Amino acid sequence: MFVLELTYTAPVERADALLEPHVAWLDEHYASGVFIASGRKNPRDGGVILAVGDDRARIEKITAADPFVTGGVCAYRITEFIATKTAPELAAYRQQLPS
Repeated sequence: MFVLELTYTAPVERADALLEPHVAWLDEHYASGVFIASGRKNPRDGGVILAVGDDRARIEKITAADPFVTGGVCAYRITEFIATKTAPELAAYRQQLPS
């Protein structure tokens, strides 16, 4: 699983101008099953996305295509973790530690 933390590198007004294509990009990856949660940070200096998968290169490719990235208004920090414990509703996303 991955925590994708995006931080604005431009004024929030520039990000707002790209919000519609960014939301379409989010919807695409929710539909594919890669994204399971997302939202703005508070204070509003970026956002956070929870993504599932075990291929970091794929996640890097996905984030590079975010209209916020291609529009030059944000940078991503990608943190991979092993979700060994979850709420019951997220049981399908639990992972085993490597042996």
